[in-house]
Amino acid sequence: MGQPVSVIEKPSTVDGVVRFELNRTLTGTGHERYLADQPVEDDRPPDVLARRLFERGGIDGIHINSNVVTVHLASGADSEGILGIIEDLYTHYRPGVRVPTPEDFAAPADGD
Repeated sequence: MGQPVSVIEKPSTVDGVVRFELNRTLTGTGHERYLADQPVEDDRPPDVLARRLFERGGIDGIHINSNVVTVHLASGADSEGILGIIEDLYTHYRPGVRVPTPEDFAAPADGD
């Protein structure tokens, strides 16, 4: 469950750079830049996405502007799997994670 993100992968005229266009904005009108050798701070959606992409490996840098994610691949790396990582950004229930039931949201009974 969660909100699916539709993503279109687009090639760039620059070798080693791939663009991904999303159906929702991640940064509003702001720009965010992340480099592989620098820690990603905060827990906003663009920060979470950057961490997940760097965990994949093969990425030197990421630039996010509104609904466009530009990935600078490491030398010899390809973009395989990146689209799926972006699409899963807002997917909350993954294999092994218990899905809440209505009882989980019920108010506690008196005396609890």
